[in-house]
Amino acid sequence: MLISEAYAQAGGGTTDMLTSLLPLVLIFVVFYFLLIRPQQKKMKDHKAMIEAVRRGDTVTTSGGIIGKVTKVQEDGVLQIEIAEGVKVKVVKGTITEVRAKGAEVDEGDKAEKAS
Repeated sequence: MLISEAYAQAGGGTTDMLTSLLPLVLIFVVFYFLLIRPQQKKMKDHKAMIEAVRRGDTVTTSGGIIGKVTKVQEDGVLQIEIAEGVKVKVVKGTITEVRAKGAEVDEGDKAEKAS
């Protein structure tokens, strides 16, 4: 009798469906509050900022161009003046920052314009 008899083990590892899905649900909740919700709020604020752009506002585009809004068109296009007599059309979605109406550009930009 060198070989012992094998007995079937009892099913001790029974877990229900809720316990196995709980970690996935917790991960989703954490992702929602740390990633999804703040991103949705940021997008909502950006959309409101773009809708509030008016003639005379100083804006910054995603390309880094700073200019003064001279015309707001209905089809989602702005005309901005980036230098005296130089006007450029840009899409509203490319606006990253709206400064106060008629705000001056900072001192570094003034020095560049003077030279």
